[in-house]
Amino acid sequence: MNWYAIFAIYALFWVISAFIVLPFGVRTPDETGEALRPGQAESAPSNFRPGRVAIRATILSAALFGLYYANYVEGWVTLERFTHIG
Repeated sequence: MNWYAIFAIYALFWVISAFIVLPFGVRTPDETGEALRPGQAESAPSNFRPGRVAIRATILSAALFGLYYANYVEGWVTLERFTHIG
């Protein structure tokens, strides 16, 4: 596997991980007791921290990519294992 493929696959894992961890730890103004600002949706987060989302996404994507790469090298799950399906 070349470096371009590794980078592209890791970037895909990172984006998917970011969407997975995005809702964790977010509170709405109703939950925090803050007043809504004019024009603010009731479901808008009041404590959004993109740095934490990025760190959590990086950790999760590194773990998932590590599993993916280990499977690529070791061949634990291959297409031949799924020939009986379909």
